[in-house]
Amino acid sequence: MNVTGISAVEAAQLMEDTPGLCLLDVRTRSEFELAQIDGSQLIPLQELQGRLAEIPTGPILVICHHGIRSMHAALFLSAQGFDQLFNLNGGIDAWSLTVDKSVPRY
Repeated sequence: MNVTGISAVEAAQLMEDTPGLCLLDVRTRSEFELAQIDGSQLIPLQELQGRLAEIPTGPILVICHHGIRSMHAALFLSAQGFDQLFNLNGGIDAWSLTVDKSVPRY
């Protein structure tokens, strides 16, 4: 398994330090419309298997609401040969609480 769980603060630092980092949001479209991290790409978890070609190679930060779906997605991506995978522990909720309070909580 090559998935690293990181905090929202660590994720913000990773975003600053890693050019080309893919922010992959695996929540539903309606959740994404409620709150999102700027620059993130939405591929709902249920669609992930059929949309692998849309995901760039290189480092990927996987995001969901609380970090559970994103960990499932990251483990799936790891099994498909992706590496440099990071899971946002606590999800966008933790991001809203600790990094960007302008992102709505739901």
